[in-house]
Amino acid sequence: MLRDIDNYFLKKDEPAKSSLLYLRTFILAFDAEITESWKYGMPFYCYKNKMLCYLWTKKGTGQPYIGFVDGKLMEHPELIMEKRSRMKIMLIEPAEDVPVNVISEILNVAVKLRN
Repeated sequence: MLRDIDNYFLKKDEPAKSSLLYLRTFILAFDAEITESWKYGMPFYCYKNKMLCYLWTKKGTGQPYIGFVDGKLMEHPELIMEKRSRMKIMLIEPAEDVPVNVISEILNVAVKLRN
């Protein structure tokens, strides 16, 4: 039986599915202290057991994004606040290469906030 977290990724349509699976692998490989869990009905990534970020898709468009838990404390031109009070998101264009350098920059900031 597949876990909820695995089903989440497998049920997505392409090209979002491939983008999300790549992001999953990238985030988990970014730091040995990052772990994956299923919280609030979505894949969450924790750093030293503190919530760091999550993967989700926008309603209507299905566009993947990374949500950063302490986004309000982070400044980066790729981060969007929208109507959230705490989180900021980084939209991922599924038909393009994943911007790993930008994601690395933002993850570095997010990890520093968790320390």
